[in-house]
This record gives sequence, structure tokens and C-alpha cells, in this order.
Amino acid sequence: MSNQSRIFLSSPHMSGNEQKYINEAFETNWIAPLGPNVDKFERELADYVGVRDAAAVSSGTAAIHLALRLLEVEQSDKVFCSSLTFIASANPIIYQRAEPVFIDSEPETWNMSPAALERAFVDAEIDGKMPKAVIVVNLYGQSAKMDEIMSICDHYGVPVIEDAAESLGAEYKGKKSGTFGKFGIYSFNGNKIITTSGGGMLVSNDEEALKKARFLATQARDPAPHYQHSVSGYNYRMSNILAGVGRAQLEVLDDRVASRRAKFDRYVEVLSGIEGISFKPELEGTLHNRWLTTITIDQEKLGISQIELIEALGEENIEARPVWKPLHLQPLFEGTLYYPYEKDRSVSEELFNSGICLPSGSNMTEEQQERVIDKVINVLNGRAGIL
Repeated sequence: MSNQSRIFLSSPHMSGNEQKYINEAFETNWIAPLGPNVDKFERELADYVGVRDAAAVSSGTAAIHLALRLLEVEQSDKVFCSSLTFIASANPIIYQRAEPVFIDSEPETWNMSPAALERAFVDAEIDGKMPKAVIVVNLYGQSAKMDEIMSICDHYGVPVIEDAAESLGAEYKGKKSGTFGKFGIYSFNGNKIITTSGGGMLVSNDEEALKKARFLATQARDPAPHYQHSVSGYNYRMSNILAGVGRAQLEVLDDRVASRRAKFDRYVEVLSGIEGISFKPELEGTLHNRWLTTITIDQEKLGISQIELIEALGEENIEARPVWKPLHLQPLFEGTLYYPYEKDRSVSEELFNSGICLPSGSNMTEEQQERVIDKVINVLNGRAGIL
């Protein structure tokens, strides 16, 4: 292992203004969940993305769970979900004892394939059991083909939950990612483009639904002088301190997007000429926030596998990872229904077997990025006839 300092995949990047809002919380003794920072963070994020309301919660996973509750997803209901994503996109389906049906990706965005989604709906209609919801994920900061997906879901009258955990600040045809479905969700985990340490946001133009979300997220306490509960709820609200961190982070979101896109451009400038390396596309008419720069490796052309390259980077104290393992391949979901891109082609499996996430943090220095690039080139140079 190299004795050089570690280069992380995506580490938190503070703006320097967080302490101001944290101090306000301490000075006013708003330490527990809820408070002025929570209210303002909700309003400021809703205004930024262009929706009527937002509810700050403890995680993006909690936001998805609340969305499913609001859509009355229950035991034995079906929910269509992207397969190429982190498991947090689908775990809340299990919380509700519902059944996930996984939908493959397509090559242009790496996100949910409209063609595979359409086939799943056709089969569901024949079976007489339509899904209660569709969870579409915007992978690594690239919006899915929302026009096509919304058209299909609207045709069948099924609501969409847009999992924009990784795509805050991205755009699709001039509209902010996360604002197309009935509900949108964002994550502020420590590795995201902005962070509150841990936290998430549920957004919607349905203000009444979000009032109910806040009720459910605060243990579903009935309006009574004593503690009375008629339905089950959760302890899902964000703390006033963490919301203060989020407010300061939101102020620099556009700068963070610009920085990550610049990191991507530098990788492309140096590595795109190498036959066998391809970069995740940016769909025409969209703005990819480039949360993570992701590439695919052609093992036959480069003489090296994705895992071998990741391990070589690791030896130099550089963190790189494979892309998400598709959920239909996870042991937890063994035997779950899956709709591939084409009958004999699974795009998500291709990407899992060839994809690499490179260090992409907005606080990664030019020197650190050159270390990553140099190591990639040196490893490939070690393979005869590559460059």
C-alpha cells in the first residue's frame, strides 16, 4: 500500500458557512429535531428545485419509505424499481412487505429502460395486477429518460417516485432532477454532492401529501393534549443542527456541480483517447451533475479487468469502486421478477461487469486527480501494446 495520502471517491466538502447556522441552533437551543433551520432548509430546497413543498427527513431511504406509505403500498402489492442502483432504492419496498419487480437499464443514460418498463406494464395488465408505484433512479447524477417513463406511467395511471439521491443539481430539459414524479427524493449522505452528514428530503407539488409525510415522520402523533396514536409512524425527521449544515451546503450546490463536471472533463481530456475506455454518457438536453465520474473497461482491448484496475488504484491509496451490483443479482432478491433491456441482453449486468467509479470529489485537488490519472495510465502501459 502506498504511503501517500488517501484519495477518496467522494468525501464531504464543507463551504465554511455551516458553523453560522449550527451556532444559531445552539444559541437558540433548537437542538432537537425540527426548528427554524429545518423550516428554512425545506423552503430553500423547494425553491431551488422548483416544487411547492419539501420535507426534511433522516435519510433518502426514509423519504422513499414515506412516499410508499403515502401511495398506500401494502403487503403483496408490486412496485417496479430500477435494478442498477444502491439497495436503499428498494429496501423500503420490503419494509411495506410489497414485491419489487426490477427493470433493466438502457445504454444512453444507464437508467431505467423505457422499453423494458413498457414490457413489464404489458405483462402486469395481462396478469390483472398493476404496480402501485414505479421507483426510477437517476444514477450517478444523470436523469433517466423522464419524458418516455412519465408517458408510460401516466398511460397506465401509476405514480412515479423519482429517486434523485445522486442527482441533486442535475437537470432534464431545463427542469431540475427529482421534480417529475408524484414524489422526488434527495439524499444528503456524507458522500453526496452536498451533505448534512446524514439526511434526506422528500419533495412534491402535493402539499397535503407532504403534511401527511411530516405527520408520519414524527411518530404519527394525533392532535390531542396527551400522546395519542391512531396509525403507526416513524422517527424520521431531520435535526435542526443538521438542517443548518444543509442550508450552508445548498448555498454552494451549483459550485459543487461545476467542480465535479470540471473533474469529469479533465478525465475525458486525458483518458478518452485510450481505446477500451468509455465514459458514462450525458443524454442530450440534460445536465449531468457528474456526482461520480464513471467509466467502462473493455477487458479484451485493455488486457485488464475492471477489478484488477480498481485493485491497482487501491495499492496507491486511491479509492475506486465498481458500479452498483444490480438488485436482481442480490441474494436478498433472489427469484424476483426482472425485465432486461432486451431478451438476450442485460445492460445493468454489462455495466456491473465493466464499470468503475473514479474519485470525483469537488474538493479533490488537481494534484490528486493527476495522481489518479497517472496511475491509470501506468497500469495500462504495463499491459503490452495498450498505448
